[in-house]
Amino acid sequence: MSRAVESASEQVAEPAEEPLRIVEFASSDALLREDVKTVGALVGEILAEQRGPQFLAEVERLRRAAIRRRESHAPVSELTQALAGIELSHAGDLVRAFATYFQAVNVAERVHRIRRRRDYERRGAGAQPGSLREVLASLAAQGVSLDEVVTLLSRLRIEPVFTAHPTEAVRRALLEKERQIVTCLIDDIDRSRTPYEHRADLERMRLALTAGWQTAEASPVKPSVADEFEHVGFYLSDVLYRVLPVFYEVFEDALRETYGEATPAPDVIGFGTWVGGDMDGNPNVGADTIAASLAGQRKLVLSAYRQEVTALGELLSQSLGRVSVADEVMARIEEYRYLLPKAAAALRPRHADMPYRNLLALAGARLRATAEDHVHGYPDAAAFLADIQMIERSLGAHQGEHAGGFAVRRLRRRVECFGFHLASLDLRQDSATHDAALAELLADPDWESHSREQRAQRLHALLDGSAPAPTTGNGQARPTLDVFRAVARLRPRYGPRAFGPYIVSMSRSAADALAVLALARIAGCVDGDGRVPLDVAPLFETVDDLDAAPDTLRALFADPVYRTHLAARGNRQVVMLGYSDSAKDGGMLASRWALQRTQIALATLAQESGVRIAFFHGRGGSISRGGGKTERAVIAAPRGSVDGYLRLTEQGEVIHRKYGIRAIALRNLEQATGAVLRATLRPRPPEPREASWRAIANELSASARSHYRALVHEHPDFPAYFRAATPIDVIERLRIGSRPSKRAGDGDVSSLRAIPWVFAWSQNRAGLTAWYGVGSALTQALEKHGRETMAEMARDWPFFGTLVDDLEMMLAKSDPAIFEQYSLLAGELHERFHPGIAAEFERTRAAVLAIKGSDELLAGDYRLRLSIRLRNPYVDPISLLQVDLLARWRAAGRPDDELLQALVATVNGISAGIQNTG
Repeated sequence: MSRAVESASEQVAEPAEEPLRIVEFASSDALLREDVKTVGALVGEILAEQRGPQFLAEVERLRRAAIRRRESHAPVSELTQALAGIELSHAGDLVRAFATYFQAVNVAERVHRIRRRRDYERRGAGAQPGSLREVLASLAAQGVSLDEVVTLLSRLRIEPVFTAHPTEAVRRALLEKERQIVTCLIDDIDRSRTPYEHRADLERMRLALTAGWQTAEASPVKPSVADEFEHVGFYLSDVLYRVLPVFYEVFEDALRETYGEATPAPDVIGFGTWVGGDMDGNPNVGADTIAASLAGQRKLVLSAYRQEVTALGELLSQSLGRVSVADEVMARIEEYRYLLPKAAAALRPRHADMPYRNLLALAGARLRATAEDHVHGYPDAAAFLADIQMIERSLGAHQGEHAGGFAVRRLRRRVECFGFHLASLDLRQDSATHDAALAELLADPDWESHSREQRAQRLHALLDGSAPAPTTGNGQARPTLDVFRAVARLRPRYGPRAFGPYIVSMSRSAADALAVLALARIAGCVDGDGRVPLDVAPLFETVDDLDAAPDTLRALFADPVYRTHLAARGNRQVVMLGYSDSAKDGGMLASRWALQRTQIALATLAQESGVRIAFFHGRGGSISRGGGKTERAVIAAPRGSVDGYLRLTEQGEVIHRKYGIRAIALRNLEQATGAVLRATLRPRPPEPREASWRAIANELSASARSHYRALVHEHPDFPAYFRAATPIDVIERLRIGSRPSKRAGDGDVSSLRAIPWVFAWSQNRAGLTAWYGVGSALTQALEKHGRETMAEMARDWPFFGTLVDDLEMMLAKSDPAIFEQYSLLAGELHERFHPGIAAEFERTRAAVLAIKGSDELLAGDYRLRLSIRLRNPYVDPISLLQVDLLARWRAAGRPDDELLQALVATVNGISAGIQNTG
């Protein structure tokens, strides 16, 4: 903001101040510094224009006060005093000002990631770490042959799954404006623009930032499932649709460069979504939203194909007098002239000698008929794909590889991946809902109280036909049966890939999976062979359920009825692992170790049973909900658990951060694929020390869980403290998701969903969900086993090293002094809880530094330190403003008025500043 700040300072006299220390950038980040300065200056100019020089001067005064407080380690009260007296009408604008700066910094950092990748390639310094070129070169150096790679490619599968779980809900209008800023920065990424072009770029960015300032961050009404679909659809149909063929081109180039042969990469990438299919705890989701989401996805992808087919028709202007064309192309044109007479009549006579252009025009007409459900539309995506493949073959056979083959191949890649469904729609429901439906259908109100064996026996009878099918229920069972009826009705229309697995939340026995098969059969959801055409995926969520998962799966695999179903599904069992609820249940360390232990046990069970277990990782955005770098998580997974497959949820602000810009989306797909290749083809060799490390991990887990549960779940007054010391009451009023923030319950921590639980502790800058209990456990382990042993574990065991790194990041993002201001809102409960929480934070910090052998957090991660440093001067004032507004709002009885709106602005601002929020 420097130029605008200087301008404002000339107009508003202020006492002279000591110069502030400038944020130091590495020489390799000089252009990042310029970008931050440029967009920051634009933000300042816009603030002065929109709210006046006095307002900008106030923003700068608060920023400087925040910097001074951190640099001099002054008490937070000095910054609090600087915020005193701010009028309510002014508070929202101040928060928006800081949040606008975060947006600018976020965009500049993402563009710099693209710049760094380009620098790697331009300097010829070798492949960028984590890229497919680097991974394949490394594997080849380890003796991996091309045959090994090709064999794996036949079963390799990477599936990011976009959920509707919100910790951020940026309006599409604002996403489009951010894209304009990104485009301007990328256009001048190497400073090659002329002065005139640079001025034009500045004006385009100014327009986007100003229009963004004048646009509300969120809708005034709670979003519907349809709104959530629009949000996720932006990334699928706009960003990933464009990126997908580029991924395959990069992959094939890397294979050719490494092994010297042209090896086509098969279809290894797919995408999933939960929007419209996640019924667990959301009464707004059911058969109707399933149908609406599938229809919406079909509409998006058909529209994209029609645009691309039109562009291809303009490109492929080959004339019969100049080049030959395959007979099958000419035959297809004649077939379509008869099938689509109106479209054929619209073909231009002057294009009569251009067969590719004519076929693509007719294919576009057939796509339009498909979208309109006309009888002459394509029956399925395979029929459309056949047309594209036909054109590709003809071009290849008639000197057309460099006259359009590249563009046709890109479309073919997209159709292979996206079909007519765009993304597979997962279905999810709680096992208790299935039990309630069965209790009604079987006229057995005690159904849930029967033993697992009794329930399984009765379900067998339903499945093998030895018991009559129950009368269809019209009460609680009806919505559940309607879902399966929708699957039966829609699957033929959208294709077998339109539906992902049917996920059963709170799975605790084999009967929970059998219940899905029974309900599906009752509803008539079977294929031509009488089989239920869905993968049933148990979701293990709590620490105890994760520990019991091997026994549950063993019983399921031993069940003859289920084993028959599994054989029809290719003897592959999808198992979903819950990171969020297990962490809320037992703390992050106990959750991470339970997840690791479960994967080890289930990988062994897979070998014993002859069933391939495909792990689906239900990861959230924050570290305490399984967030973090996907690449590191894959490498840290137990040997044998990856096996060529990665399916994971992408949630909240993570979707925007990873898939908001095409080049970064490509980088993320590369990193995930490369990590799976590495973990599958050359996993870590057996480690003789790991047995002793696992024993220590068991000790750490038990100790951390005990400390965590003693505070969070067992102290009777903790729920009241939590509700007072965090802005959970504001979060519960946010209009950012269609799902309620609470499950049924009495309002304690266990009834709260994992996302608002973590969100609340990130808002008050404590980050408690990531580290509480861990400090005590690590301190005990350091005393018992010694620093050298713990440091060795962190250095040589990826599981523990990743855990410690994630802890370090969360500690660095936390601010105990600011958290104390929130804790004071709890009145007398502050003295009962805060000292212990503060002491545990210091124990965790000291333990992590001891294991790292460092005297400063993030000493080895310059980029993350820089990122936090750039944001803190703007996050800190928002946090303290939120504390003040919370006190005033609660004192006024929590009205739905201007106070609440200002608080909502602070929630959005803090989220934008600290990232990894939920």
